[in-house]
Amino acid sequence: MFHFAMNANLRSDDASDRMRRMAVSPCKYSPIVAETAMSPKWPYCRVMHNINSIHFSPGGTRLKTHRTALALLSFAALAFASAAAPAAEPTAAGLWQKVEDGRSVGWFVFVEREGGIFEGAIAKIFPAPGDEPNPRCTKCQDDRHNTPIVGMPLVRGMKRTGLKYEGGNIVDPRDGKIYNAIMSVSPDGKRLTLRGYLGIPLLGMDEVWERLPDSSIAQLDRSVVAKYLPAHAPTAQAKPPKARASAPVR
Repeated sequence: MFHFAMNANLRSDDASDRMRRMAVSPCKYSPIVAETAMSPKWPYCRVMHNINSIHFSPGGTRLKTHRTALALLSFAALAFASAAAPAAEPTAAGLWQKVEDGRSVGWFVFVEREGGIFEGAIAKIFPAPGDEPNPRCTKCQDDRHNTPIVGMPLVRGMKRTGLKYEGGNIVDPRDGKIYNAIMSVSPDGKRLTLRGYLGIPLLGMDEVWERLPDSSIAQLDRSVVAKYLPAHAPTAQAKPPKARASAPVR
């Protein structure tokens, strides 16, 4: 009896131990569940098996770590490229003014022509009292002879290299003489320094012009805008036809 009772107790202890293990993880310790863990009849155990393989597999952990590292590297590379990309340099294109004694004495417009050559023209003048309001370049000796000063090409042939321009020339409307010319634009794009000279640049003199906002284009003569800034020309509106006079009643 004692032998039987002891075996019974052992079996009872084994059963209790198995039940405790099944309560902790039935998929691992139950022989029935272990055999059918991948069976559709045991979806809970199948899900637990998949979760365990994803979260605790060394290979899965390394994959997640690699993906995180690649994402961080991609973000860092993008940020570096954005910071390293230089901003576009300003050019001479646009509207400029010459100021003397605190007042504007002339406006000039620069445009880029074919082949990257820049050309500048007189866009607006401010004649003093008693001066000719619409002067012409009567002393110019080339194609600019006797053309109106406003709208006349002043600077020609400027070849751009970054912020510097070389190989050009400038005409003096007062006597028609043509000088070699170089110019440069400040890094912030707000100032243009122009130098006309004979022989070597060292013998010339600088003029510093200030950039005007695009809103100032509205103050230019229409012929200047149409020739140099056609994109800013106002849209022509068709005039309504005049009403025909009615015949007198007899």
